[in-house]
Amino acid sequence: MTSAALRPIAVSPQFEPANFLNLLIVDDERSIREACREVAQSLGFTAQIADSAEQAYRMLDQQSFDSVLLDLRLPGAGGIDALRRIKERRPEAVVIVVTGYGTVQSAVQAMKNGAYDYVTKPFSVDELKLLLERVASHLKLKSENRLLREKVKSKQGFGGIVGRAPEMEKLYRIIAKAANSIHPVLILGESGTGKEMVARSIHYSGPFRDKPFIPVDCGSLVPTLIESELFGHVKGAFTGASQSKDGLLAMAEGGTVFLDEVGELPVDLQAKMLRAIQEKEIRPVGSTRPIPINVRILAATNRDLEQAVMQGTFRRDLYFRLNVLSLRIPALRERRQDIPLLIGHFLERMARASGQEKMLSDDAIKAMLAYDWPGNVRELENCLERSYAFTTGPLIHRTDLPREIANLPIPESSSSNGNGNGHLKIIPMAELEKQTILRTLTELNGDKLQAARLLGIGKTTLYRKLKDYAAQGA
Repeated sequence: MTSAALRPIAVSPQFEPANFLNLLIVDDERSIREACREVAQSLGFTAQIADSAEQAYRMLDQQSFDSVLLDLRLPGAGGIDALRRIKERRPEAVVIVVTGYGTVQSAVQAMKNGAYDYVTKPFSVDELKLLLERVASHLKLKSENRLLREKVKSKQGFGGIVGRAPEMEKLYRIIAKAANSIHPVLILGESGTGKEMVARSIHYSGPFRDKPFIPVDCGSLVPTLIESELFGHVKGAFTGASQSKDGLLAMAEGGTVFLDEVGELPVDLQAKMLRAIQEKEIRPVGSTRPIPINVRILAATNRDLEQAVMQGTFRRDLYFRLNVLSLRIPALRERRQDIPLLIGHFLERMARASGQEKMLSDDAIKAMLAYDWPGNVRELENCLERSYAFTTGPLIHRTDLPREIANLPIPESSSSNGNGNGHLKIIPMAELEKQTILRTLTELNGDKLQAARLLGIGKTTLYRKLKDYAAQGA
Protein backbone atom coordinates (compact mmCIF):
# COMPACT_ATOMS: atom_id res chain seq x y z
CA MET A 1 0.00 0.00 0.00
CA THR A 2 1.54 3.30 -1.12
CA SER A 3 0.37 6.86 -1.34
CA ALA A 4 0.66 6.75 -5.11
CA ALA A 5 -1.73 3.82 -5.21
CA LEU A 6 -4.55 5.73 -3.54
CA ARG A 7 -7.72 6.21 -5.51
CA PRO A 8 -10.87 8.19 -4.63
CA ILE A 9 -12.24 6.72 -1.40
CA ALA A 10 -15.90 5.72 -1.27
CA VAL A 11 -17.40 6.11 2.18
CA SER A 12 -20.27 3.82 3.21
CA PRO A 13 -23.66 5.61 3.06
CA GLN A 14 -24.38 4.65 6.68
CA PHE A 15 -21.06 6.06 7.89
CA GLU A 16 -21.02 9.41 9.67
CA PRO A 17 -17.77 11.42 9.49
CA ALA A 18 -15.48 10.79 12.46
CA ASN A 19 -15.26 14.47 13.33
CA PHE A 20 -13.28 15.32 16.48
CA LEU A 21 -11.71 11.83 16.66
CA ASN A 22 -7.92 11.91 16.96
CA LEU A 23 -5.88 9.09 15.41
CA LEU A 24 -2.16 8.50 15.96
CA ILE A 25 -0.43 6.52 13.19
CA VAL A 26 2.80 4.83 14.33
CA ASP A 27 4.86 3.31 11.52
CA ASP A 28 8.52 3.60 10.46
CA GLU A 29 7.70 3.55 6.72
CA ARG A 30 6.93 7.06 5.47
CA SER A 31 4.81 5.93 2.52
CA ILE A 32 2.62 3.81 4.80
CA ARG A 33 2.23 6.65 7.31
CA GLU A 34 1.19 9.16 4.66
CA ALA A 35 -1.18 6.74 2.93
CA CYS A 36 -2.88 5.85 6.22
CA ARG A 37 -3.15 9.51 7.14
CA GLU A 38 -4.83 10.31 3.82
CA VAL A 39 -7.38 7.51 4.31
CA ALA A 40 -8.08 8.59 7.91
CA GLN A 41 -8.51 12.25 6.99
CA SER A 42 -10.92 11.33 4.22
CA LEU A 43 -13.10 9.74 6.92
CA GLY A 44 -13.00 12.81 9.13
CA PHE A 45 -10.27 11.79 11.57
CA THR A 46 -7.68 14.25 12.77
CA ALA A 47 -4.62 12.12 12.00
CA GLN A 48 -1.08 12.62 13.32
CA ILE A 49 1.99 10.49 12.69
CA ALA A 50 4.95 9.10 14.61
CA ASP A 51 7.88 7.22 13.09
CA SER A 52 8.97 5.43 16.26
CA ALA A 53 7.59 4.06 19.51
CA GLU A 54 9.49 6.66 21.55
CA GLN A 55 7.97 9.53 19.54
CA ALA A 56 4.53 7.96 19.99
CA TYR A 57 5.00 7.78 23.78
CA ARG A 58 5.93 11.48 23.90
CA MET A 59 2.90 12.44 21.82
CA LEU A 60 0.58 10.33 23.96
CA ASP A 61 1.91 12.02 27.10
CA GLN A 62 1.20 15.45 25.63
CA GLN A 63 -2.07 14.90 23.74
CA SER A 64 -5.28 12.92 23.91
CA PHE A 65 -5.85 10.33 21.17
CA ASP A 66 -9.04 8.34 20.67
CA SER A 67 -7.34 5.66 18.55
CA VAL A 68 -3.88 4.44 17.55
CA LEU A 69 -2.77 2.55 14.42
CA LEU A 70 0.37 0.73 15.62
CA ASP A 71 2.89 -1.24 13.55
CA LEU A 72 4.03 -4.15 15.72
CA ARG A 73 7.40 -4.35 13.91
CA LEU A 74 8.97 -1.04 14.81
CA PRO A 75 12.80 -0.89 14.93
CA GLY A 76 14.15 -1.06 18.46
CA ALA A 77 10.78 -1.75 20.08
CA GLY A 78 8.89 -4.91 20.97
CA GLY A 79 5.42 -4.75 19.45
CA ILE A 80 3.53 -6.17 22.43
CA ASP A 81 5.57 -4.06 24.86
CA ALA A 82 4.76 -0.94 22.80
CA LEU A 83 1.08 -1.86 22.89
CA ARG A 84 1.16 -2.27 26.68
CA ARG A 85 2.89 1.08 27.18
CA ILE A 86 0.36 2.81 24.93
CA LYS A 87 -2.57 1.27 26.83
CA GLU A 88 -0.99 2.33 30.13
CA ARG A 89 -0.90 5.91 28.91
CA ARG A 90 -4.29 5.90 27.19
CA PRO A 91 -6.44 2.98 28.53
CA GLU A 92 -9.52 4.22 26.67
CA ALA A 93 -7.77 4.51 23.29
CA VAL A 94 -8.77 2.04 20.58
CA VAL A 95 -5.58 0.42 19.27
CA ILE A 96 -5.41 -1.25 15.86
CA VAL A 97 -2.21 -3.24 15.32
CA VAL A 98 -0.50 -3.77 11.99
CA THR A 99 1.31 -7.10 11.52
CA GLY A 100 3.34 -8.62 8.74
CA TYR A 101 2.03 -11.37 6.50
CA GLY A 102 2.13 -14.74 8.21
CA THR A 103 2.40 -13.33 11.75
CA VAL A 104 -1.22 -13.70 12.80
CA GLN A 105 -0.06 -15.22 16.09
CA SER A 106 1.35 -11.85 17.14
CA ALA A 107 -2.01 -10.25 16.29
CA VAL A 108 -3.79 -12.76 18.53
CA GLN A 109 -1.36 -11.95 21.34
CA ALA A 110 -1.97 -8.24 20.76
CA MET A 111 -5.75 -8.74 21.00
CA LYS A 112 -5.24 -10.46 24.36
CA ASN A 113 -3.31 -7.40 25.51
CA GLY A 114 -6.04 -4.92 24.70
CA ALA A 115 -5.85 -4.34 20.94
CA TYR A 116 -9.23 -3.64 19.32
CA ASP A 117 -8.43 -5.23 15.94
CA TYR A 118 -5.58 -5.95 13.55
CA VAL A 119 -4.69 -5.71 9.87
CA THR A 120 -1.91 -7.53 8.04
CA LYS A 121 0.57 -6.03 5.56
CA PRO A 122 0.20 -5.55 2.70
CA PHE A 123 -3.33 -4.20 3.11
CA SER A 124 -5.57 -2.31 0.71
CA VAL A 125 -7.12 1.12 1.06
CA ASP A 126 -10.56 -0.49 1.32
CA GLU A 127 -9.46 -2.77 4.16
CA LEU A 128 -8.12 0.16 6.15
CA LYS A 129 -11.15 2.30 5.34
CA LEU A 130 -13.60 -0.35 6.58
CA LEU A 131 -11.55 -0.90 9.72
CA LEU A 132 -11.43 2.82 10.56
CA GLU A 133 -15.16 3.13 9.88
CA ARG A 134 -15.75 0.38 12.47
CA VAL A 135 -13.47 2.16 14.93
CA ALA A 136 -15.33 5.46 14.44
CA SER A 137 -18.73 3.77 14.89
CA HIS A 138 -17.46 1.97 18.00
CA LEU A 139 -16.16 5.21 19.53
CA LYS A 140 -19.36 7.05 18.65
CA LEU A 141 -21.51 4.44 20.38
CA LYS A 142 -19.26 4.44 23.46
CA SER A 143 -19.46 8.22 23.63
CA GLU A 144 -23.25 8.27 23.25
CA ASN A 145 -23.67 5.60 25.90
CA ARG A 146 -21.41 7.51 28.33
CA LEU A 147 -23.32 10.74 27.67
CA LEU A 148 -26.62 8.98 28.30
CA ARG A 149 -25.36 7.72 31.66
CA GLU A 150 -24.05 11.17 32.57
CA LYS A 151 -27.35 12.77 31.61
CA VAL A 152 -29.25 10.32 33.76
CA LYS A 153 -26.97 11.05 36.73
CA SER A 154 -27.00 14.82 36.26
CA LYS A 155 -30.63 15.19 35.19
CA GLN A 156 -32.34 12.85 37.59
CA GLY A 157 -35.70 14.30 38.51
CA PHE A 158 -37.51 14.60 41.83
CA GLY A 159 -37.31 11.55 44.08
CA GLY A 160 -35.62 9.33 41.49
CA ILE A 161 -38.14 10.10 38.73
CA VAL A 162 -36.34 10.43 35.37
CA GLY A 163 -37.29 13.36 33.16
CA ARG A 164 -36.38 16.92 32.32
CA ALA A 165 -39.18 17.93 29.96
CA PRO A 166 -40.99 21.17 30.91
CA GLU A 167 -44.05 19.13 31.88
CA MET A 168 -41.94 17.16 34.34
CA GLU A 169 -40.35 20.27 35.83
CA LYS A 170 -43.87 21.53 36.57
CA LEU A 171 -44.72 18.15 38.11
CA TYR A 172 -41.68 18.30 40.41
CA ARG A 173 -42.74 21.67 41.76
CA ILE A 174 -46.20 20.33 42.60
CA ILE A 175 -44.71 17.21 44.23
CA ALA A 176 -42.46 19.39 46.39
CA LYS A 177 -45.46 21.39 47.60
CA ALA A 178 -47.58 18.27 48.16
CA ALA A 179 -44.79 16.56 50.12
CA ASN A 180 -44.92 19.21 52.86
CA SER A 181 -48.71 19.06 53.17
CA ILE A 182 -50.88 16.68 55.18
CA HIS A 183 -53.87 16.88 52.83
CA PRO A 184 -55.01 14.09 50.51
CA VAL A 185 -53.56 14.16 46.99
CA LEU A 186 -55.23 12.84 43.84
CA ILE A 187 -52.68 11.65 41.25
CA LEU A 188 -53.99 11.44 37.69
CA GLY A 189 -52.31 9.75 34.76
CA GLU A 190 -52.55 7.00 32.18
CA SER A 191 -51.58 3.45 33.04
CA GLY A 192 -47.81 3.02 33.18
CA THR A 193 -46.92 6.68 33.76
CA GLY A 194 -45.52 6.04 37.24
CA LYS A 195 -48.28 7.07 39.62
CA GLU A 196 -46.97 4.92 42.47
CA MET A 197 -43.46 6.35 42.03
CA VAL A 198 -44.91 9.87 42.33
CA ALA A 199 -46.81 8.81 45.45
CA ARG A 200 -43.62 7.39 46.97
CA SER A 201 -41.76 10.62 46.10
CA ILE A 202 -44.42 12.63 47.95
CA HIS A 203 -44.24 10.36 51.00
CA TYR A 204 -40.44 10.02 51.25
CA SER A 205 -39.86 13.72 50.62
CA GLY A 206 -42.20 14.82 53.40
CA PRO A 207 -42.40 14.74 57.19
CA PHE A 208 -43.76 11.15 57.22
CA ARG A 209 -40.72 9.64 55.47
CA ASP A 210 -39.80 7.50 58.49
CA LYS A 211 -43.30 6.07 58.77
CA PRO A 212 -44.92 3.26 56.73
CA PHE A 213 -45.88 3.69 53.07
CA ILE A 214 -48.54 1.11 52.20
CA PRO A 215 -49.76 0.80 48.58
CA VAL A 216 -53.20 -0.70 47.97
CA ASP A 217 -54.20 -1.79 44.46
CA CYS A 218 -57.96 -1.25 44.62
CA GLY A 219 -58.43 -2.82 41.20
CA SER A 220 -56.85 -6.17 42.10
CA LEU A 221 -58.44 -6.80 45.51
CA VAL A 222 -61.19 -9.44 45.64
CA PRO A 223 -64.46 -7.46 46.07
CA THR A 224 -65.60 -9.56 49.02
CA LEU A 225 -62.32 -8.99 50.87
CA ILE A 226 -61.64 -5.30 50.13
CA GLU A 227 -63.34 -4.06 53.31
CA SER A 228 -61.44 -6.55 55.44
CA GLU A 229 -58.12 -5.66 53.79
CA LEU A 230 -58.61 -1.93 54.30
CA PHE A 231 -60.35 -1.82 57.70
CA GLY A 232 -59.44 -5.16 59.23
CA HIS A 233 -61.77 -7.65 60.96
CA VAL A 234 -62.33 -9.27 64.32
CA LYS A 235 -62.26 -12.98 65.08
CA GLY A 236 -65.42 -14.71 63.89
CA ALA A 237 -66.57 -11.79 61.74
CA PHE A 238 -67.12 -14.16 58.81
CA THR A 239 -66.44 -17.74 57.83
CA GLY A 240 -62.69 -18.34 57.92
CA ALA A 241 -61.92 -15.38 60.23
CA SER A 242 -60.18 -17.54 62.82
CA GLN A 243 -58.36 -14.58 64.32
CA SER A 244 -58.51 -10.79 64.31
CA LYS A 245 -56.55 -8.91 61.70
CA ASP A 246 -55.52 -5.26 61.45
CA GLY A 247 -56.48 -3.44 58.26
CA LEU A 248 -54.02 -1.62 56.04
CA LEU A 249 -55.29 1.78 57.21
CA ALA A 250 -54.41 0.87 60.80
CA MET A 251 -51.05 -0.68 59.85
CA ALA A 252 -49.96 2.58 58.22
CA GLU A 253 -50.31 4.52 61.49
CA GLY A 254 -48.49 7.83 61.21
CA GLY A 255 -47.60 7.17 57.57
CA THR A 256 -49.24 7.05 54.14
CA VAL A 257 -51.78 4.81 52.44
CA PHE A 258 -51.66 4.93 48.66
CA LEU A 259 -54.97 3.94 47.05
CA ASP A 260 -53.97 2.99 43.52
CA GLU A 261 -56.84 2.91 40.99
CA VAL A 262 -59.22 4.32 43.59
CA GLY A 263 -61.87 4.61 40.91
CA GLU A 264 -62.32 0.83 41.12
CA LEU A 265 -63.59 0.90 44.71
CA PRO A 266 -67.19 -0.40 45.00
CA VAL A 267 -69.70 2.40 45.71
CA ASP A 268 -70.73 0.95 49.11
CA LEU A 269 -67.11 0.91 50.25
CA GLN A 270 -66.58 4.48 49.04
CA ALA A 271 -68.93 5.68 51.81
CA LYS A 272 -66.85 3.90 54.46
CA MET A 273 -63.63 5.33 53.00
CA LEU A 274 -65.13 8.82 53.11
CA ARG A 275 -66.00 8.37 56.77
CA ALA A 276 -62.49 7.08 57.56
CA ILE A 277 -60.93 10.18 55.95
CA GLN A 278 -63.35 12.64 57.54
CA GLU A 279 -63.58 11.15 61.03
CA LYS A 280 -60.05 9.73 61.12
CA GLU A 281 -61.35 6.44 62.41
CA ILE A 282 -62.24 3.01 61.06
CA ARG A 283 -64.49 0.18 62.18
CA PRO A 284 -63.16 -3.34 61.52
CA VAL A 285 -65.56 -5.85 60.00
CA GLY A 286 -67.61 -7.46 62.79
CA SER A 287 -66.66 -4.86 65.37
CA THR A 288 -68.86 -2.23 67.03
CA ARG A 289 -65.93 -0.17 68.29
CA PRO A 290 -64.27 2.46 66.10
CA ILE A 291 -60.47 2.63 66.01
CA PRO A 292 -58.77 6.01 65.57
CA ILE A 293 -56.26 6.28 62.75
CA ASN A 294 -53.62 8.82 61.82
CA VAL A 295 -52.74 8.34 58.15
CA ARG A 296 -52.35 10.43 55.06
CA ILE A 297 -54.28 9.35 51.98
CA LEU A 298 -52.78 9.51 48.49
CA ALA A 299 -55.00 8.23 45.68
CA ALA A 300 -54.43 7.61 42.00
CA THR A 301 -56.52 6.72 38.98
CA ASN A 302 -56.36 6.50 35.21
CA ARG A 303 -60.13 7.04 35.01
CA ASP A 304 -62.00 10.30 34.55
CA LEU A 305 -63.48 10.61 38.04
CA GLU A 306 -65.58 13.65 37.14
CA GLN A 307 -67.33 11.60 34.49
CA ALA A 308 -67.65 8.70 36.95
CA VAL A 309 -69.36 11.09 39.39
CA MET A 310 -71.81 12.16 36.67
CA GLN A 311 -72.50 8.50 35.85
CA GLY A 312 -73.09 7.67 39.52
CA THR A 313 -70.22 5.16 39.81
CA PHE A 314 -68.13 7.36 42.12
CA ARG A 315 -69.31 9.41 45.07
CA ARG A 316 -69.12 13.16 44.57
CA ASP A 317 -68.28 13.84 48.25
CA LEU A 318 -65.39 11.32 48.19
CA TYR A 319 -64.10 12.83 44.96
CA PHE A 320 -63.96 16.29 46.53
CA ARG A 321 -62.37 14.91 49.70
CA LEU A 322 -59.59 13.19 47.71
CA ASN A 323 -59.12 16.09 45.29
CA VAL A 324 -57.86 18.64 47.84
CA LEU A 325 -54.55 18.63 45.91
CA SER A 326 -54.24 17.10 42.48
CA LEU A 327 -51.49 16.58 39.95
CA ARG A 328 -51.35 15.01 36.51
CA ILE A 329 -48.46 12.93 35.21
CA PRO A 330 -47.87 13.57 31.48
CA ALA A 331 -48.00 10.62 29.10
CA LEU A 332 -44.65 9.60 27.62
CA ARG A 333 -45.71 10.71 24.13
CA GLU A 334 -46.12 14.22 25.59
CA ARG A 335 -42.47 14.32 26.71
CA ARG A 336 -40.56 12.46 24.00
CA GLN A 337 -37.37 14.37 24.82
CA ASP A 338 -37.17 12.29 28.02
CA ILE A 339 -37.10 8.97 26.13
CA PRO A 340 -33.26 8.93 25.71
CA LEU A 341 -32.88 9.67 29.43
CA LEU A 342 -35.20 6.80 30.32
CA ILE A 343 -33.39 4.48 27.90
CA GLY A 344 -30.07 5.32 29.53
CA HIS A 345 -31.53 4.88 33.00
CA PHE A 346 -32.99 1.44 32.31
CA LEU A 347 -29.98 0.17 30.32
CA GLU A 348 -27.62 1.20 33.10
CA ARG A 349 -29.78 -0.63 35.64
CA MET A 350 -29.87 -3.77 33.47
CA ALA A 351 -26.11 -3.62 32.97
CA ARG A 352 -25.57 -3.52 36.74
CA ALA A 353 -27.90 -6.49 37.22
CA SER A 354 -26.46 -8.63 34.39
CA GLY A 355 -22.84 -7.49 34.34
CA GLN A 356 -23.16 -6.99 30.58
CA GLU A 357 -23.34 -3.54 29.03
CA LYS A 358 -25.51 -3.06 25.95
CA MET A 359 -26.38 -0.06 23.83
CA LEU A 360 -29.07 0.94 21.33
CA SER A 361 -28.27 1.60 17.69
CA ASP A 362 -29.22 4.94 16.14
CA ASP A 363 -32.07 3.31 14.21
CA ALA A 364 -33.44 1.69 17.37
CA ILE A 365 -33.45 5.01 19.23
CA LYS A 366 -35.18 6.74 16.30
CA ALA A 367 -37.87 4.04 16.24
CA MET A 368 -38.44 4.37 19.98
CA LEU A 369 -38.69 8.15 19.66
CA ALA A 370 -41.33 7.79 16.92
CA TYR A 371 -43.47 5.28 18.85
CA ASP A 372 -46.43 6.63 20.88
CA TRP A 373 -45.99 4.31 23.91
CA PRO A 374 -49.63 3.71 24.89
CA GLY A 375 -48.31 1.81 27.93
CA ASN A 376 -46.01 4.73 28.77
CA VAL A 377 -42.85 4.28 30.87
CA ARG A 378 -43.81 0.76 31.97
CA GLU A 379 -44.10 -0.34 28.34
CA LEU A 380 -40.74 1.26 27.49
CA GLU A 381 -39.08 -0.56 30.38
CA ASN A 382 -40.63 -3.89 29.36
CA CYS A 383 -39.56 -3.31 25.75
CA LEU A 384 -35.94 -2.75 26.80
CA GLU A 385 -35.92 -5.72 29.18
CA ARG A 386 -37.19 -8.05 26.46
CA SER A 387 -34.78 -6.72 23.82
CA TYR A 388 -31.89 -6.82 26.31
CA ALA A 389 -32.59 -10.45 27.17
CA PHE A 390 -32.91 -11.70 23.59
CA THR A 391 -30.01 -9.74 22.02
CA THR A 392 -26.79 -11.73 21.98
CA GLY A 393 -24.40 -8.92 21.05
CA PRO A 394 -23.57 -5.63 22.76
CA LEU A 395 -25.75 -3.60 20.38
CA ILE A 396 -29.56 -3.66 20.34
CA HIS A 397 -30.72 -3.06 16.77
CA ARG A 398 -34.06 -1.78 15.57
CA THR A 399 -34.91 -5.29 14.39
CA ASP A 400 -34.46 -6.53 17.98
CA LEU A 401 -37.34 -4.34 19.17
CA PRO A 402 -40.97 -5.52 19.28
CA ARG A 403 -42.55 -5.67 15.83
CA GLU A 404 -44.94 -2.77 16.38
CA ILE A 405 -41.95 -0.52 17.08
CA ALA A 406 -39.42 -1.98 14.63
CA ASN A 407 -41.83 -1.73 11.68
CA LEU A 408 -42.91 1.82 12.48
CA PRO A 409 -42.21 4.35 9.67
CA ILE A 410 -39.78 6.99 10.89
CA PRO A 411 -40.74 10.62 10.13
CA GLU A 412 -38.08 12.45 8.17
CA SER A 413 -36.81 15.74 9.55
CA SER A 414 -36.95 18.80 7.32
CA SER A 415 -33.18 18.61 6.89
CA SER A 416 -33.36 15.09 5.51
CA ASN A 417 -36.37 15.26 3.25
CA GLY A 418 -35.58 18.69 1.90
CA ASN A 419 -39.10 20.06 2.08
CA GLY A 420 -40.07 19.93 5.77
CA ASN A 421 -43.51 18.61 4.94
CA GLY A 422 -43.39 15.84 7.53
CA HIS A 423 -43.73 12.93 5.04
CA LEU A 424 -42.79 9.54 6.43
CA LYS A 425 -39.72 7.75 5.22
CA ILE A 426 -40.45 4.10 4.43
CA ILE A 427 -37.33 1.93 4.66
CA PRO A 428 -37.43 -0.95 2.13
CA MET A 429 -36.91 -4.46 3.47
CA ALA A 430 -33.77 -4.84 1.35
CA GLU A 431 -32.27 -1.77 3.00
CA LEU A 432 -33.20 -3.06 6.48
CA GLU A 433 -31.52 -6.37 5.64
CA LYS A 434 -28.43 -4.53 4.42
CA GLN A 435 -28.22 -2.41 7.57
CA THR A 436 -28.61 -5.50 9.76
CA ILE A 437 -25.83 -7.38 7.95
CA LEU A 438 -23.40 -4.45 8.00
CA ARG A 439 -24.07 -3.65 11.67
CA THR A 440 -23.64 -7.31 12.62
CA LEU A 441 -20.26 -7.38 10.87
CA THR A 442 -19.31 -4.18 12.65
CA GLU A 443 -20.10 -5.66 16.06
CA LEU A 444 -18.19 -8.86 15.23
CA ASN A 445 -15.16 -6.91 13.95
CA GLY A 446 -15.63 -8.23 10.43
CA ASP A 447 -15.89 -11.94 11.32
CA LYS A 448 -17.96 -13.11 8.35
CA LEU A 449 -18.36 -16.74 9.41
CA GLN A 450 -19.68 -15.80 12.84
CA ALA A 451 -21.92 -13.16 11.28
CA ALA A 452 -23.41 -15.70 8.88
CA ARG A 453 -24.15 -18.07 11.78
CA LEU A 454 -25.82 -15.35 13.87
CA LEU A 455 -27.83 -14.06 10.91
CA GLY A 456 -28.97 -17.56 10.00
CA ILE A 457 -27.70 -17.42 6.40
CA GLY A 458 -25.07 -19.35 4.50
CA LYS A 459 -21.59 -17.92 4.19
CA THR A 460 -21.88 -17.99 0.38
CA THR A 461 -25.05 -15.91 0.61
CA LEU A 462 -23.33 -13.46 2.92
CA TYR A 463 -20.31 -13.09 0.61
CA ARG A 464 -22.62 -12.53 -2.38
CA LYS A 465 -24.58 -9.84 -0.55
CA LEU A 466 -21.39 -8.09 0.58
CA LYS A 467 -20.16 -8.14 -3.00
CA ASP A 468 -23.44 -6.56 -4.12
CA TYR A 469 -23.16 -3.88 -1.42
CA ALA A 470 -19.59 -3.10 -2.51
CA ALA A 471 -20.78 -2.69 -6.08
CA GLN A 472 -23.42 -0.26 -4.80
CA GLY A 473 -20.75 1.83 -3.06
CA ALA A 474 -21.44 0.49 0.45
